[in-house]
Amino acid sequence: MRLLRFLRSLGHDVARVNELLSPTASDEAIVAAATREGRSILTQDLDFSAVVALSGRTVPSVISLRLSSSRVERVNAVLQEVLPDVEQDLLQGAIMTVQDGRIRARRLPVE
Repeated sequence: MRLLRFLRSLGHDVARVNELLSPTASDEAIVAAATREGRSILTQDLDFSAVVALSGRTVPSVISLRLSSSRVERVNAVLQEVLPDVEQDLLQGAIMTVQDGRIRARRLPVE
């Protein structure tokens, strides 16, 4: 099952960037939209963690996937396992790095 449909089936309110913004939107525009909409950013792009960390803000939270496989089945399985455990951190503002068998969390704002 594709990622968005899978996450929606788990009860998450998710949207693709191109549902909200131009597909060519800058990272900063995506961060601003996530902040406005009260969303977290799920990405494989490390730039978002840097943009949010350097902003000095407590939102939006970022989940950075650093998995050995980006196959949708693997990503879905990892997110199904991880999201319930990190939900409170995400609501309070955090940068989460999800690796194979490991989760690292940094609270926002990053000092």
